[in-house]
Amino acid sequence: MSETSRRQFMQTAAFGAAALAAASAAPTALARRQQGDGHLPGGVGMRGNDPGKADKPLKILFLGGTGFLGPHTVHYAAQRGHTLTLFNRKKRAPEMFEQLETLKGDRDPTIDEGLSAIEAEIEKGRRWDAVIDTSGYAQRTADASADLLKDAADQYLFVSTACVYENWTEIWNGDEDTKLEVLEDPTTEDVQQHYCALKGYCERAVEKHFGGRATIVRPGLIVGPRDFSDRFTYWPVRVQRGGEILAPGNINDPTQYIDVRDLGQFMVHLLEQTTAGHFNALGPAHTMTIADLLYGCKAVTGGDAHFTWCDAAWLESNNVQAWGDMPMWSDPKTSGVFTWSNKRAVDVGLTFRPVAETVRDTLAWWATLPKERQATVRAGIKLAREQEVLKKWHEEHSVK
Repeated sequence: MSETSRRQFMQTAAFGAAALAAASAAPTALARRQQGDGHLPGGVGMRGNDPGKADKPLKILFLGGTGFLGPHTVHYAAQRGHTLTLFNRKKRAPEMFEQLETLKGDRDPTIDEGLSAIEAEIEKGRRWDAVIDTSGYAQRTADASADLLKDAADQYLFVSTACVYENWTEIWNGDEDTKLEVLEDPTTEDVQQHYCALKGYCERAVEKHFGGRATIVRPGLIVGPRDFSDRFTYWPVRVQRGGEILAPGNINDPTQYIDVRDLGQFMVHLLEQTTAGHFNALGPAHTMTIADLLYGCKAVTGGDAHFTWCDAAWLESNNVQAWGDMPMWSDPKTSGVFTWSNKRAVDVGLTFRPVAETVRDTLAWWATLPKERQATVRAGIKLAREQEVLKKWHEEHSVK
C-alpha cells in the first residue's frame, strides 16, 4: 500500500466509524413504518411519527402536487390538518389524491382550459390562505398565476432552485443575497437550456404581485423516495450491490442535498408561520463530504463494498464525468455548487433527518419498483464501464 493510499485508508476508516454511529442512532425503517399513521398513495411509505395538528388550519392551493416533491408535501400538509385544493392537468397519477379537491387546468393560460378553473372559483368569492407553486418554470406562466391570485391568497410560496445564482458553481459559501443569473432575453421559454435563470425570473414575477407576502424556497438536489432521476439513489443501490466501487475525487470534497420530506415539511412550516423571504433549502445540517455519504451508505447496507478513490484530474482524463457518471460530486472547478449557505433557512425552522434514514427509505422505495426498472439505474457510471476504469486505475497506480 502506498503512503497516499495508507493516509486515505486511515481517513476513510474514521468516516466509516462516524457514519456507522449515525446509522445506529437512527430509528429503523421498520420501526418508523410501525410508528407512522399514513402512506402516500401509490404505495410509497411516509416514515415518521404523526406530526400533530397545526394551531391554525390553512386553506392551501397547490399548483401541481403529483410529481416528486408534491406528493410528500401534500401528504404532510394534510396530516397537519390543512385543507388542500390541487390544480393540475389530471394527467400524472390522477388517482393519487382522489379524496382531495382537484381543479383541472394548465399553467399556460393559452392552453386548453388554462387557469379558468381557478378564475371561476375566485369569481365565486373563493380565497386561500396560501399558494404552493412547485410547477412554475417560465416567467410568463408564473406571472399569470401570481397575477390571478394576488387578491385571492395571502401568501405565495414558490419553489425555485439553488442554481438560480450567477456563477453558482464557482462561488463558495454564497448566501441568498448573491446576484441572480440574468438572460439577454428573459422572455425565452427554453427551460432545458435556461432552467436555472428562468426560475429566477419566475421568482421576480411572483414578487412583483405579492411583494412582502412572497416566500421563495431554493432547494438544492432533492432526494429520497420517489426520486426517479436516481441521482442520489445510484449510491445506495451501488453500495448495496457491493464489491469494489469507483469513488470520485478527494474524500474531503463537499456535497449537499435535501431529503424531499424535509423540504416538504419546511415549506408547510413557512406557511404556518407566515414567513416570507428567500431561503436556500440545502442540507444536511453540517458540512458533508462525498466520503461521509458513501460510508454512510455502507454503514446502512453492510456487505463487502469497498471504495477506490480516483483523483479528479485522472477521472477527467479518462472521461469519467462529475454529475453524470459520479452523481453528488463535482470536480474542483465547480465544487462551489455544494457549499451554499443554509443558515437563513435553518434559523427559521429547516431541520434534517439523518443520512441513514434517507438511505434506508430510498432503498425501501427502490425495492418496490419493478425488476426491469431496478435493472437500469438512470444516473451514475454503468457497471461494465466502472470495471474498465478501475482496471486502468490499478494498472497505472500499482506499486512497483
